[in-house]
Amino acid sequence: MSRSRRDLVWIPTFAVLVAFAVPWPLWGVDRVVAGLPVWIWWHVAWLGLCALLFSLFVRSGAWERGMGRRPESEADSGRRSVLGGDRP
Repeated sequence: MSRSRRDLVWIPTFAVLVAFAVPWPLWGVDRVVAGLPVWIWWHVAWLGLCALLFSLFVRSGAWERGMGRRPESEADSGRRSVLGGDRP
């Protein structure tokens, strides 16, 4: 299976997300902001970034291509009923 360059960009993107999920730059920092340690704020921001990037990943169609399916925009939309389910 060949992958487009557009899809290959996601591999290092997710590798960076995994590598920085642990707040390495804040190792040993005891600073508190708004009643919570700074590393907690790191995780809050990091999870927001992960959610945003995963949303972009899914909207780009890379998820479907990775699973061996055609993206919804390329699929036969006539197979879906008005209510959104598959026709019997």
